[in-house]
Amino acid sequence: MAETPYTLLSCGMSLDGFLDDASDHRLLLSNAADFDRVDEVRAGSDAIMVGATTVRHDDPRLQVRSPARIARRRTAGLAEQPVKVTVTNRAKLDPEASFFTTGTGPKLVYCASDTVDMATEQLGHRATVLDAGRPVALRRVCEDLYQRGIRRLMVEGGGEVHTQLLTDGLADELRLVVAPIFVGHPDATRFVGPGDFPFSGARRARLVETRPIGDVVLLRYALSDRFALDAW
Repeated sequence: MAETPYTLLSCGMSLDGFLDDASDHRLLLSNAADFDRVDEVRAGSDAIMVGATTVRHDDPRLQVRSPARIARRRTAGLAEQPVKVTVTNRAKLDPEASFFTTGTGPKLVYCASDTVDMATEQLGHRATVLDAGRPVALRRVCEDLYQRGIRRLMVEGGGEVHTQLLTDGLADELRLVVAPIFVGHPDATRFVGPGDFPFSGARRARLVETRPIGDVVLLRYALSDRFALDAW
């Protein structure tokens, strides 16, 4: 089997397991101290991946914000910013979204085979468009990223991406932040959807760290034999 990057899932959720509240506005589940922690993880990553729904709904910039961390990357001989990656089956993305317009680093769009031509026409001036199968297969995506030199992949959502990476055994680590709120909306997005997960029943993921960060709690889990406490 081809190699894949060390893959870290980074997620914030409500007490009842939701990523958002189904409104038109982004639900902020974290706090300033935790956003700074996420920035540190980004700074140690070769690439950051999100699903197309996250691009459309949250309009993320996916940039390292700290000047000191950017300088540290530069000193280490790295690009100032990680590569940005998104995956989509429909290829309906706005080329003016922050994902595409913010930062000068590479942007990769992995899309379904039958949408490659359309995506290239719409997004080719902003990003590199790549065929990821029909439907999009994240193992294929991860293998291609490894071939492109990506060794540390941070995944910031959403639920479909997290679900497929977990059920396909592609995730090495999970850093899950739990916020002290309930969402309770039936149309809101959960952290993961239905699937055949490797950690269920008698097999349990290994908890390696718990850390209060203001009013949220970070739970860190080892999901594979490749897990390393100091990987980031």
